[in-house]
Amino acid sequence: MLLTKISLLSTTLLFCSLIGNAQKVKPNTMKLWYDKPASNWNEALPLGNGRLAAMVYGNPDKEEIQLNEETIWSGGPGNNVLPDVYDNISDMRKLLADQKYNDAQQLANNTFKRASGEGYNHGMQYQLAGSLFIHSGNTAPVSQYYRDLDISNAIATVTYTKDGVSYKRETFTSLKDQVLIIRITANKPKSISFSLGMNSPMPNYKVITENNTLKLSGITGDLEGKKGSVKYTTLVKTKTEGGTLKTEKDSLTIKNADAATIFVSIATNFKNYKTLDVNENEKALNFLSLAMGKSYQALKADHIQAYKKYFDRVKLDLGFTDEAKLPTDERIKKFKSGDDPALVSLYFQFGRYLLICSSQPGNQPATLQGKWNSKIAPPWDSKYTVNINTEMNYWPAEVTNLSEMHQPLFSMLKDLFITGKESASKMYHARGWNMHHNTDLWRITGPTDGGYYGMWPMGGAWLTQHIWQHYLYTGDKKFLKEMYPVLKELTMFYKDVLQEEPVHKWLIVSPSMSPENEYQKGVALAAGTTMDNQLVFDVFSNVIKASSALKQDVSFADSLKTLRAKLPPMQIGRFGQLQEWLQDFDRPGDKHRHASHLYGLYPSNQVSAYHNPELFDAAKTVLLNRGDKSTGWSMGWKVNFWARLLDGNHAYKLITDQLSPAPVAESGQDGGTYPNLFDAHPPFQIDGNFGCTSGVAEMLLQSQDGFIYVLPALPDAWKNGSVSGLVSRGGFSFDITWKEGKITKLTVHSALGGNCRLRLPNTLRYVKGATPALAKGKNPNPLFEVEEQQKPIIAASAKLNPVALKATVLYDVKTEAGKTYYFE
Repeated sequence: MLLTKISLLSTTLLFCSLIGNAQKVKPNTMKLWYDKPASNWNEALPLGNGRLAAMVYGNPDKEEIQLNEETIWSGGPGNNVLPDVYDNISDMRKLLADQKYNDAQQLANNTFKRASGEGYNHGMQYQLAGSLFIHSGNTAPVSQYYRDLDISNAIATVTYTKDGVSYKRETFTSLKDQVLIIRITANKPKSISFSLGMNSPMPNYKVITENNTLKLSGITGDLEGKKGSVKYTTLVKTKTEGGTLKTEKDSLTIKNADAATIFVSIATNFKNYKTLDVNENEKALNFLSLAMGKSYQALKADHIQAYKKYFDRVKLDLGFTDEAKLPTDERIKKFKSGDDPALVSLYFQFGRYLLICSSQPGNQPATLQGKWNSKIAPPWDSKYTVNINTEMNYWPAEVTNLSEMHQPLFSMLKDLFITGKESASKMYHARGWNMHHNTDLWRITGPTDGGYYGMWPMGGAWLTQHIWQHYLYTGDKKFLKEMYPVLKELTMFYKDVLQEEPVHKWLIVSPSMSPENEYQKGVALAAGTTMDNQLVFDVFSNVIKASSALKQDVSFADSLKTLRAKLPPMQIGRFGQLQEWLQDFDRPGDKHRHASHLYGLYPSNQVSAYHNPELFDAAKTVLLNRGDKSTGWSMGWKVNFWARLLDGNHAYKLITDQLSPAPVAESGQDGGTYPNLFDAHPPFQIDGNFGCTSGVAEMLLQSQDGFIYVLPALPDAWKNGSVSGLVSRGGFSFDITWKEGKITKLTVHSALGGNCRLRLPNTLRYVKGATPALAKGKNPNPLFEVEEQQKPIIAASAKLNPVALKATVLYDVKTEAGKTYYFE
């Protein structure tokens, strides 16, 4: 009897123990989930395969899936370069040199007007295909409602119960089969009945049914003198298991099915930026027919496999608390005052998810909203704003192991290399190519948004940094040779347009501006801004080093070295700040969202604690004066700035500011995050998502300073954690585990071989691979070369602070291509 009681007690204790352990098991930390349908677009969940995009609302009674295809843009082919402006540009240069800044700005405003004119526009709008609606016709009460987006598989799911029947909808945009797929199932036979319909806010479209297919067809809108020319077709068809299909004039109705799969195919007549001769109906039908020839299980498996080969490369674990069990919108509300490190990991991976979904090889680059847009006239036209926003979209590409996602940007640069010759020659009488601060599907390169915002001839200078960064991370000389003409001819433009500054005889870009900021009331037009000088320095340096790597154009590279030596040095102004302009025009109270003169800190590497501490401190002064609160993308940029300033706690503070509920207002500069984790300017801009993702990576790994710094800006909030798959320059990838801020395990995989110089917060013991040695002298690996900067000019009244650096250990590890090295 006693034995029986003991056995019973043991069994009870074991059962209780199992329950307790089960309650501690982590839920899927890669899911955004909610206990109610989306009530607006900023609560809907995004899907995408690079070409197609969808927003899933999750309504049981009337589901809406809002649809985009990346080439549905207003207008049609053609550039926006104004002829006969060279003389005015020359006059602007003279006025700026004579310090007649207001006159120069007025001339720019009169030359490049905010209102479009004949042959001149401010860029076209990224538009939309429309929405698919699934009407259940059953208005019975719903219980056990749940919806999620599993970013580990790129599938959105909705489940609920009605009239005792449990329903499930799975939706994904297939990376493999190029269609949107919705699978509807139930736990009882003959329970699935619904109708399908479509509509759109676009002015020129129609919906019909033919051959048991729902079809929406239309043409894009006219804008600023450009005729809408993109024809598009959306085809919707079903495969049902049981039940009946009835076709109406503009809808399909399924009744009493056991299961149903809905296929959505979208295509346009777009071939390239200058040609529209594709048969959109045939293209859409071809995608549809091929997909419908496969089983749902095969379609889903192929999609997951295609997606996971990218997504699974990087894992991040910053810890897990009970707050991670809450719905995602609740987690955002509680984040700032709570303890939810797993939300940072989710947000980081969500940025990688969005890049995979919006920038697949062979497609268009991610726009200001990725590929997700519900409006005919989206904010800022959802174009490519290249005075930071497009670049920010691609900051995570290399470091978070998504190098292939960079390809659409490089493809666009090849187009701009052609269209940009027109703006260079007609506007500036210069060789080579250039562009200004915006472009679109048609690859415009002239100024947009008038003379106050648009007279910035540096867009190509910033975009092409991505070519060089891709080479530094991959060592791909075939790629570098392919893109070399784009780099070289950009330098030819700057060789021709650089002007001699009258006081110091420096070579500067004029006219230009420090993007979107002004130094006098209503005056932005300037000469020799700090960002321009930094960009030209990098443009010249990249071609000099590319010439050496490719063993060509030696004399041309030498000519660039001569010009580079004549560029202005960076200057530290009267209150210890890195100057934004050539003159000390900076205002201590300036809270502007752009901090363009800190380009040299990030994403460039011209400002460093280890190489020029005075500039490092001056950059920090700028950020302290600008403050933290701003637009979402600006706060994303500041995460990267503070990571480069090696201040993990301040970088983390910016993350907490960004992971706060976005304001209800649809416009403003308050930042924040919407319930679906989209970044808010407001309104939604995707660059803030990408900026925060790259910022988290920068806090954990940096490689711009001649070495690879592991855990350079670890905040106190992340005392313990692990990350795997982050990539550095030189083709090295890292798995890192740390406890109490110290590395406990480090694995380095070398794709290219060569010297791996590591800066670590603590000493490590060699385990397997190669014995590290304490580093001495210059890093011999050419992919880590750091260009020496001129000494800054420092104002007499400037008070600089000493830069205190944490104690670290610097190792060199000689590596071979394809080998892995282990330390602990």
